[in-house]
Parts: sequence; C-alpha cells; structure tokens
Amino acid sequence: MSNTIDTIKEQISSNDILLYMKGNPRAPQCGFSSQAVQALMACGERFAFVNILDNPDIRAELPKFANWPTFPQLWIKGELVGGCDIIVEMAGNGELQTLITEAVASSEE
Repeated sequence: MSNTIDTIKEQISSNDILLYMKGNPRAPQCGFSSQAVQALMACGERFAFVNILDNPDIRAELPKFANWPTFPQLWIKGELVGGCDIIVEMAGNGELQTLITEAVASSEE
C-alpha cells in the first residue's frame, strides 16, 4: 500500500499540472472529468493526467492521501486545487488561467 502512496507523491511532484480523472482527456469516462478537461484545455497549456480507472490502487488510496473523496482531482505545483465544481468555477472567474500560467512560467525559469 505504501508503494501506491509513493507513486502518487512521485506523480504529484513531477508534474506541475496533474489531473486525476476517469478516462483520458480525449475520452473522459464521466461528465465531471469531461468538464474538468474542457476547463483545463481552455487554458492552453499541457497537463499530465492519470486515468484512475486503469489504476484501481490509486483510485482507492488518493482520496485518503488527499483528504478529498471524489474525482477528478486537479493538482498544481504539488497542491490540491480541488474537484470539478472548483475547477469550473475557477475557470469561469479567470483564476484557473492565472494559476496555470504562473505554474508554467515558474517551471520555465
């Protein structure tokens, strides 16, 4: 079990923008993941993703690790941003674009 947590920590630390989702960006497997992907793609930057349907161990352990029960989960610069509702709300008010632009800019320095 600790290997799964190590995997999660590695994924979060090695990707500035990471979405844990059901499916993949081209073929989301749930409406919430689809909305999250659309909001992220609208920001125009590349992001990493993990399909939790292909990774049942991550699907089981991440909610406990993150203290966040649902998917998708957006992580930026090692911090949990939130799930679908938060992502869509931030996209609507411009916060998501700012956060993602800053994350990309800081990793290019």
